[in-house]
Amino acid sequence: MSGLTGQTVVLVGGSAGIGFETARLARAEGAEVVLTGRSPDKLAKAAEEVGARSTAAFDVGDPAAVAGFFAALPGTIDHVLVTAGGPRYGPLLEMSAEDVRTAVSDHIVVALEVARHAAPKMRPGGTLVLMGGTGGRRIGHGLGIVSAATAALPPFTAALALELAPVRVNLIAAGFVDTPLSATLLGDQLENRRAELRGTLPIGRVVGPADVAALAVHLMTNTALTGATYDIDGGQQFVW
Repeated sequence: MSGLTGQTVVLVGGSAGIGFETARLARAEGAEVVLTGRSPDKLAKAAEEVGARSTAAFDVGDPAAVAGFFAALPGTIDHVLVTAGGPRYGPLLEMSAEDVRTAVSDHIVVALEVARHAAPKMRPGGTLVLMGGTGGRRIGHGLGIVSAATAALPPFTAALALELAPVRVNLIAAGFVDTPLSATLLGDQLENRRAELRGTLPIGRVVGPADVAALAVHLMTNTALTGATYDIDGGQQFVW
């Protein structure tokens, strides 16, 4: 039997990129998958491709929508991966107070709302997997508030793991991952960035969504892991 046979995995942000690849791998490991995202059309296409059990289109930044989604899920679930959202770059002094509040709290508030409403549905030993990054650990021009937001996630993950036990909570800290989000952020500089990484990363290639999906599924199936942060950046942080 495969590692996720008979289990249910919810992908919050599952219509593309890391969430979609994790859904694909979880299905290959025997799981039923539920995909969420903002676009009904993208969700329908993704669901057909991976054979999802169901989909739900809503804004994960809306607490009422998150509560409604989990309340409506039939039965129990085992694992939740949250990939929705992205970093906010820009000079600190050009950010409004509301921009700063959103950038610092966005991932934490979303994760907390998902945890609050998913936990009652989750079986003991299940997993909540969050996404962070390694790039924000460096202080630099243009990164702005990202470094502060990045630093908050590991202790938040550890504290949440204690409160949700026996449900496990872990954080994936990724570097550059070749996803549609990366393409949107970099625009016509995407290929230059890929070439740079191929030439400098110790692994000699660019990290892709399937690499992160493999780590996410490992965190779901290895029941000894909780409260920790797992880097996956191909050695990017060591060759800046």
